Amino acid sequence: MHTPPSSPPSTQTRNPLHGLTLEAIVTALVAHYGWAGLGERIPVRCFISEPSVASSLKFLRKTPWAREKVESLYLFMLRETRRAGSGRPAGDI
Repeated sequence: MHTPPSSPPSTQTRNPLHGLTLEAIVTALVAHYGWAGLGERIPVRCFISEPSVASSLKFLRKTPWAREKVESLYLFMLRETRRAGSGRPAGDI
């Protein structure tokens, strides 16, 4: 009788970014900070000059350092909203 190997515990279970798309992250940040606030926190052209989710996604997918900043800001936003006791931020999935 063959027993299938047990799967190792997922390393992603505690990762708040697991299962979120970059689009969901950008959308949540825009809902929370607005484009102007996002551009102040991460001063890149796609957030400052004629911002859109589409242009931001195109830039962030090609630019790892900027994507890391966006992901870090999203995690910061989650921590701040939890500390404030407001539950989940707007746009959070």
